[in-house]
Amino acid sequence: MSQSEPFEIFLAAPPGHENALAEEAIEHGFGPVTILPGGVSFVGLWPDVWRANLELRGAGRVLARIGSFRAFHLAQLDKRARKFEWAAHLRADVPLRVEVTCRKSKIYHAGAAEERIVKAITETLGAQVHDEAALRLMARIEDDLVTFSLDTSGEPLHRRGYKEAVGKAPMRETLAALFLRQCGYDGREPVLDPMCGSGTFPIEAAEIATGRHPGRARRFAFEDMAAFESVAWAAMSHPAGARETPLRFFGFDRDAGAVRMASENAERAGVDGITQFTCQPLSALTRPDGPPGLVIVNPPYGARIGNRKLLFGLYASLGDVLKREMKGWRVGLVTSDAGLAKTTGLPFLPPGPPVAHGGLKVTLWRTDPL
Repeated sequence: MSQSEPFEIFLAAPPGHENALAEEAIEHGFGPVTILPGGVSFVGLWPDVWRANLELRGAGRVLARIGSFRAFHLAQLDKRARKFEWAAHLRADVPLRVEVTCRKSKIYHAGAAEERIVKAITETLGAQVHDEAALRLMARIEDDLVTFSLDTSGEPLHRRGYKEAVGKAPMRETLAALFLRQCGYDGREPVLDPMCGSGTFPIEAAEIATGRHPGRARRFAFEDMAAFESVAWAAMSHPAGARETPLRFFGFDRDAGAVRMASENAERAGVDGITQFTCQPLSALTRPDGPPGLVIVNPPYGARIGNRKLLFGLYASLGDVLKREMKGWRVGLVTSDAGLAKTTGLPFLPPGPPVAHGGLKVTLWRTDPL
């Protein structure tokens, strides 16, 4: 595969959120896209890989499918892996790790297959291969087809590079972005989280409103790959300054430590001027001045934090205060427990698909304006 030849690019999404990620990819000019279990794929070039990592808020990783061939036995795998154009994608001076999965194939022993691929890379390219390397090559052998993919992201993409401080059971930024999208949020209205923890929802919303790229403050694995062009990347990753917005983004929490963490995270993200974090209990919530917008909240749920029986009172109070104070605002509520959601008494629309979060399945419950 030459540098100018298009290849398949796969954007990983939490199962259940593939459609939301597909929408985002199309909005950013990628595509046409194909929705697959666990993500979205499209055909593109290396600059598309770089831009997807930089700009997409909902993708967990960006994988580059760099080539494939048929192999029915280990000797054939060995021979074809040695002929593969490793130097077009990998650098001899950058170590990597190799992960192999086998499914419905005559080659069924992943360890033996990995051994052959590792040998082919070390002996033809000269790169070191070891389990602790940051750069990851994945080989999937399915129905006797060997497909090589490079994880171009490195650290998962929810690690934006500014959130040093996190509280209990934090919401991943990628998941928060997808939930905001599913609530119809597009950066043109205020967002309020009455139980904000380390501030993920208000910070993510503020970044969307000001047009900041989610990957602006971090490094990516593709920077260590053969096709990387530092000058083109510098031009792409340092766009004009952030947009101005008259909107404000609010977070409240009864835990002073969480409020301090959220404020510090917002400052590192560069959105401290338009976010406001306040230490107060749920009962003290009042509607902020200005236009209505979106209330989005990820309250405790029994299996995550706290005792389920005690949480019914909390959810009932949440519903009461939102109905009283936030007229005209929409609500998005993320919980693993349908019974707790219904305890709020809010007029929810049919719920979204369950999505994995922190070892549980959580669901987004939404309302129209209250």
